[in-house]
Amino acid sequence: MNRKRPELLLPAGSLELLKIAVLYGADAVYLGGEAFSLRAKAKNFSEEEMSEGIAFAHAHGVKVYVTANILAHNRDLEGARRYFAFLREMCPDGILIADPGMFMLAKEICPGIPIHISTQANNVNYETFLFWHRLGAVRIVCGRELTLEEIRQIREHIPDELEIEAFIHGAMCISYSGRCLLSNYLTGCDANQGMCTHPCRWKYALMEETRPGEYMPVFENERGTFIFNSKDLCMVEHIPDLVCSGLDSLKIEGRMKTALYTASMARTYRKALDDFMSDEGLYRKNLPWYMQQISACTYREYTTGFYYGKPGANAQIYDESTYHTGYVYLGHMTDLLEKRLSVLPDGLSGLSGHLVCIEQKNKFSAGEEIEIMRKDGEDVRTRVLGIYDENGNAMPSAPHPKQVLYVQLEHPCEMWDILRRKV
Repeated sequence: MNRKRPELLLPAGSLELLKIAVLYGADAVYLGGEAFSLRAKAKNFSEEEMSEGIAFAHAHGVKVYVTANILAHNRDLEGARRYFAFLREMCPDGILIADPGMFMLAKEICPGIPIHISTQANNVNYETFLFWHRLGAVRIVCGRELTLEEIRQIREHIPDELEIEAFIHGAMCISYSGRCLLSNYLTGCDANQGMCTHPCRWKYALMEETRPGEYMPVFENERGTFIFNSKDLCMVEHIPDLVCSGLDSLKIEGRMKTALYTASMARTYRKALDDFMSDEGLYRKNLPWYMQQISACTYREYTTGFYYGKPGANAQIYDESTYHTGYVYLGHMTDLLEKRLSVLPDGLSGLSGHLVCIEQKNKFSAGEEIEIMRKDGEDVRTRVLGIYDENGNAMPSAPHPKQVLYVQLEHPCEMWDILRRKV
């Protein structure tokens, strides 16, 4: 049995989320700059933020991969040259590419930076892997249509030094390796240029063209029909199969998700992977805890995707587009907010209990019981003793998102701990 420890790769949609991914257990993170990334709606990284993020990750022994995986048009190429010249100075640990033209530019301008081939390049057979390897790629991201058996076969046909990466958790696209035209056609926003509006989550009905106004019964309920809506991928219960397939990197989707999602995925998959590598019995014992933690985040039911064969009808969600939520994300204390605690508004310095400063994400009230989610896997229930605005005025509740608040708790809360409330 192949028991090589694979890398745990987390998304970083912002500098703040990068730090959370690093501190909660990632071996590596992937991020996008302000151009040439397939998540144009994510916050993404300015030049200054990317420099700080790479330095922070490297200081903690974590690698950083930068995405430049658009399918480029002529108009993109001059800008891409400038961007790769910038990345050459940043020295990330890899650049993620899908387009052959972008590949050649990156190879020319950034000869010292490893190139990874994105899933957008439709990497579903070993000859494709060998093709990119001969050109100089060091890692290939599997197309999401591959089974674990196919991945094992690819591993047998490629050199040991060529790394294989695959998605193991997150949203699934209805189109082949994410190449969807719905967004472009319906909204003019090209998914392959990083601007997908996710129309696969919209409501649809089926009508035959000679019968206008007559809707065919496609499992429609009062909320509509969601014929393109995939369940989310989740492989936390199948870590042994992933490890034994020969994968070098286990990738989690979600550069547009919250800090609660990033922390939960990093912490849970870190523990699941470490448990399995040390003692498979321990991993099996802790399976309920992994699923409890994974389900604490917002999700759309779970599937194992293509890993055990072509998905059937149960891999799609036909009757709703709603998310399931185990916990509501309230906020967390960053290094910036921690500095505010050294200069408190009048009247707050003498308070009993433990005072934290957060940027509030969802409503909560004084007197409520909430939970402190910690990096080490511990979850601490605590009561909110008081809520105060930036001037130190008491508030009965926190109804305004992004408001900076001082929160008085029964138990201590350390920097980068997550505050959440069970639904």
